[in-house]
Amino acid sequence: MPTVAAIDALEDRVPPLVGLAVAVVAISTSAILVELSGAPSLVKALYRVVFTTALLLPIAVSRPSDRAAFGDLGRRDLLLAGVSGVALAVHFASWFESLRWTSVAASVTLVQAQPLFVVAGAWAVLDERIGRTTVVGVGVALVGMAAMSVGDTLLGAAPAITGPDPLLGNALAVLGAAAAGAYVLLGRSLRQRLPLLPYVIVVYGTCALALLAATIARGHPLVGYGTDEWLLFLAMAAGPGVFGHTVINWALAHVESSVVSVSLLGEPVGSTILAMVLLAEYPSLVTLVGGAVVLAGVVTTTRARET
Repeated sequence: MPTVAAIDALEDRVPPLVGLAVAVVAISTSAILVELSGAPSLVKALYRVVFTTALLLPIAVSRPSDRAAFGDLGRRDLLLAGVSGVALAVHFASWFESLRWTSVAASVTLVQAQPLFVVAGAWAVLDERIGRTTVVGVGVALVGMAAMSVGDTLLGAAPAITGPDPLLGNALAVLGAAAAGAYVLLGRSLRQRLPLLPYVIVVYGTCALALLAATIARGHPLVGYGTDEWLLFLAMAAGPGVFGHTVINWALAHVESSVVSVSLLGEPVGSTILAMVLLAEYPSLVTLVGGAVVLAGVVTTTRARET
């Protein structure tokens, strides 16, 4: 494992945009790794979060400033972290399960619609005003989501293209997007007060506990998986977890959030290409067109909120 000094030096040397590009590539592998694993969706989600936390925890406890941040956590912070962690658990569980029922292209595009739910939640809960351009962006994205969700079913597309139950899979992906939006809103104030690693470890820890409870409740075994499965769990943590989402959180301190948000829309493109190359999964025309409309709406919404 790299030393703390080496990691600090690497942070100083890596340009933020390069780090962001690496992160987008890393998260683009997430859906493929999930698809390659034959374990139950809850188990995959659980071990991704557990291994991500295990990889980051030694670094955090080695830094005096991070250790001090853990000690400064109050009851309100722990409550926010707990609820945020549960929301993140719902996101992972529903999105991983959606990949069983619908195509990679549809699932990853729909789950990336989480900025729409951030806008809706900020308006409904935080009483934030939204402008006309934001409303247009949300409306455009909703049209694309509707087309992606029911278009192939109405046209009778083959399950080999859409998945065994695209309506269920797409609905689960939308639920994952809504849960991700709640996670962002709940963690907003906590992230402003906590350094990066203490923040993700506290939230990931509560997320892991929620996923563990759900896994036990469903009766899924926690052990007994083959070596290939454990390697896939570790790859999910190291790639999309550490080099993906954790680097994105780091980049937010150095790059405008609008740039980060728009860059994340590279995940559906990357995941779709990888699915075609590695899984021979080719999206339908409806999925491609609907996905482009969704991403256009998300870009419009994101840019409107940043101006």
